[in-house]
Amino acid sequence: MTLPPNVYDAEPIPEAAREEIERLLQSGDLFRYTAPENAPVTLLETEFAGMMGTRYALAVSSCSAALFLSLKALDLPRGAKVMIPAFTFAAVPSSIVHADCEVVLCECADNYRIDLDDFYAKLPGVDAVIISHMRGHTSDMDAIMLACDAAGVPVVEDAAHSLGTLWNGRKIGTIGRIGCFSFQSYKMINSGEGGILVTDDADLVARAIIMSGAYEHMWKKHKSRHGENSRDLIDALERWQNKLPLYNLRLSNMSATIARAQLPELDRRVRDGRRNHDHVAGIIAQSPWITVPDKLPQEDRAPDSLQFNLLGLSDEETKAFQDAAAARGVKVQVFGMSTDNARAFWNWQFLGDLPELPKTRAMLMRACDTRLPARLTPEQCSLVAEALVAAAEDVMGRVQAYGT
Repeated sequence: MTLPPNVYDAEPIPEAAREEIERLLQSGDLFRYTAPENAPVTLLETEFAGMMGTRYALAVSSCSAALFLSLKALDLPRGAKVMIPAFTFAAVPSSIVHADCEVVLCECADNYRIDLDDFYAKLPGVDAVIISHMRGHTSDMDAIMLACDAAGVPVVEDAAHSLGTLWNGRKIGTIGRIGCFSFQSYKMINSGEGGILVTDDADLVARAIIMSGAYEHMWKKHKSRHGENSRDLIDALERWQNKLPLYNLRLSNMSATIARAQLPELDRRVRDGRRNHDHVAGIIAQSPWITVPDKLPQEDRAPDSLQFNLLGLSDEETKAFQDAAAARGVKVQVFGMSTDNARAFWNWQFLGDLPELPKTRAMLMRACDTRLPARLTPEQCSLVAEALVAAAEDVMGRVQAYGT
């Protein structure tokens, strides 16, 4: 049996980063505010904002930090209610708790996206919404923005898994008031840890800049998309000077240098990631035991992993499928059956009493997740797909699978 490829190693850091990394090592100039101007973090922010088409970007220590700062920048009152999809990573509700707000969980359907009926029912009672495009699956942003705009509720996009995804031609992360992205190693841009937020609102980004750790007048080193200090940004920063706490969530110059070198690789990674996802999805969807939810018509995805649902399997058969896939060299995580999984809402015990969310729970008990990085070749992807189909047959039986 030919084993599938190792899907856990990231792509090598581009050569373009090495000279600048060496310069930083020689200078010891790792702090973003040491240089008089144009530090690597500042350059990353202006380049990322230019790539996204937004006025401002702020690089910080993680996407979780970006979400937290977004809520603080919105100036929500203590105890404000923030709605999120119940299918997300534990860091998202954690950022809400950290911001002294309360979490409202919204049901998700078996296509991993927000259940709009539950969303509409809960929207009148909330002060803000974070839309997690979990694992890169985009909820109906047209319907969500229409409802939130009518209700006067601000939307923050958690686009940790969605860098490069388009919705009706618009870049995910630029549709809400603020968009947040991740540079963690399994994302499209890898600096090990790190994150960035984007917005067109000078007052919001000014508040976030200061709270991120721009003490004294270090905020003067922050730029707009065009590399300049716009007057509205300066006015906003001066207005908030000394009036906000400093949380020190800054990104280092080393991390920024590593991330910057990968920005030119993004389009290629998006293209290859979509090719790999669609190739594997097309093969495994032929199994009677596996279904891959369709993307929405408005959505052009940028996948960095693969999700699919098991059909007609009991709990015991689902666990057996995980084991069979592992034996064939493919690690499959069933969100609801992996011990202490941070994406299963019932494990967020720090929230206190958790609601019953039957739709989301049922989905998580059969929703599977496996790594599928853009660096894989189509031939390697075929091996992954064949292992998944064979694992289902190992459990359910080849005769049953083909109806003979």
